[in-house]
Amino acid sequence: MSTSAVQSRVRRPTPAVPALALDGQLCFALYSTSLAMTKLYKPALEPLGITYPQYLVLLALWEENAQSVSELGARLFLDSGTLTPLLKRMETSEWLTRTRDAQDERRVIIHLAPAGTSLRKRAQNVPIRLAKSTGCSAAEMNELTRCLQQLRGHLHIATLNAAH
Repeated sequence: MSTSAVQSRVRRPTPAVPALALDGQLCFALYSTSLAMTKLYKPALEPLGITYPQYLVLLALWEENAQSVSELGARLFLDSGTLTPLLKRMETSEWLTRTRDAQDERRVIIHLAPAGTSLRKRAQNVPIRLAKSTGCSAAEMNELTRCLQQLRGHLHIATLNAAH
């Protein structure tokens, strides 16, 4: 998308009810930024043969190998209905293994396979490459990440409170 196309999307008339202005909504800013970030990752991850969700799984396993599906789901904020098919595809690609816990057959433990471990070295430049595309300094990126993590925590608590 050209710069002028992006700018034309930003310049919108003021709605009759300012509180309902699309560009004034935090949810829309987060949603559209997430879409843009995911699109940016696609060409960076294609040479590795992985998708963005697979990249997130690998990041979590590179930090801590041998996690249960529920632990991995909690870490990635994914439910098992979304995560299980993703893990099965990754197992088929030989990036990870899924084994039943010997103490509790209901638990499935996810381990990196050798191919998943070796992919880490090839993926090391992905965050650096993407960070350059943001136009933010390292300090700005760190602060933005901290603010978003704090917001996520507040929203998680609000969701729990709303459920009760």
